[in-house]
Amino acid sequence: MLLNKYSDSELWEAITLGDSKAFQMLFERYWAVIYGTAFSYLKDKEACSEIVQDIFLNIWQKRNEFEISSFKNYLTSAARYHVYKQLKAKRSSAILYIEDYDHVTTPHQGINHGDENITYLELEHSVETSLYNLPKRCREIFILSRMDNLTNDEIAQQLGISKRTVENQITQALKFLRSFLKHTAMIMPLITKFLFF
Repeated sequence: MLLNKYSDSELWEAITLGDSKAFQMLFERYWAVIYGTAFSYLKDKEACSEIVQDIFLNIWQKRNEFEISSFKNYLTSAARYHVYKQLKAKRSSAILYIEDYDHVTTPHQGINHGDENITYLELEHSVETSLYNLPKRCREIFILSRMDNLTNDEIAQQLGISKRTVENQITQALKFLRSFLKHTAMIMPLITKFLFF
């Protein structure tokens, strides 16, 4: 199938040169990933379609500025960021006028899953953004390890470096993230995802 003929990096190289066909192929390869990520939070088809369009429009407009090492990771991260913005906008605009507040019952008082989702998305976005403060090679190795789930041996082989170098770079990234996360209250889900083997 033509869609699988070219790697992401080959398509991206063509896109940076203005190749709209390569861009269309990348869109067809990944639009469902973005849509699915957004829909798992929003359950809104129209909003999710807009998020897909916004993300790909941004990629095309900034194709000469972006450095993207893993499209799947970049796109799911971008989708979660757009979801976070929508949820935050909904939260701040959802004002309800109640005339007689004494008669209002709240069966799950104190539990606000929308707020929990927003807090989690904010934290996840902060962690992913903080990764860009790492040196490029360190960030690349960490993403291959924690997001693409490659073993240290596989990373070493793929990048043509020693396993020891991979281990050192992951240790450096983990040390940085632990330092970043110790200032954050809600860290358990992300510590599980990012920091433990």
